[in-house]
Amino acid sequence: IGLGETTLFHFFPTWIYDRLNLTHRLADGMAIHFLFMWLFAINGLLYVSYTLWSGEWRYLFPDRNSIREAIQVAMYDLRLSKIHPPQTKYNGAQKIAYTSILLMGIGSLLTGLAIYKPIQVGWLTSLVGGYEMARWLHFWLTMGYVAFFCIHIAQVVKTGWNNFQGMVTGFDIPAKEVPGE
Repeated sequence: IGLGETTLFHFFPTWIYDRLNLTHRLADGMAIHFLFMWLFAINGLLYVSYTLWSGEWRYLFPDRNSIREAIQVAMYDLRLSKIHPPQTKYNGAQKIAYTSILLMGIGSLLTGLAIYKPIQVGWLTSLVGGYEMARWLHFWLTMGYVAFFCIHIAQVVKTGWNNFQGMVTGFDIPAKEVPGE
């Protein structure tokens, strides 16, 4: 991360780049980035299409109670409240998070395009605040995905192995009964 010509923060120490032979290979990095961009975009398009087609969006879209429920969930998860939040298919925190991820995906595609072709889509680059702002937004959207992923996995682990298996397979897996209980 830099400010002007000054580098403020390196994600990895220099020896990692040297060991993996990653120095001065911008074209390779961009090719990999574009490969994953297409996977990301196609996955997002399929997800949105399915959500609209199946009517699942009705459960995922935040409603007027979502902010209050999200605060209740956060307070309960942080053990600052003993009041158990309402149990529905998706709680307020999930509705806000999943809708935010969708909006972030759109933002990533738009800012990525503004970075990739700033002259050809000058109107888009201007719309996001210019080339430098597009880069800044693109980076922080990526950090948002990392935060979402970490929190999401922590929440799933917290709820137990069966929930994790169900999330991965797409099927509810009933808990096994222990004899004698």
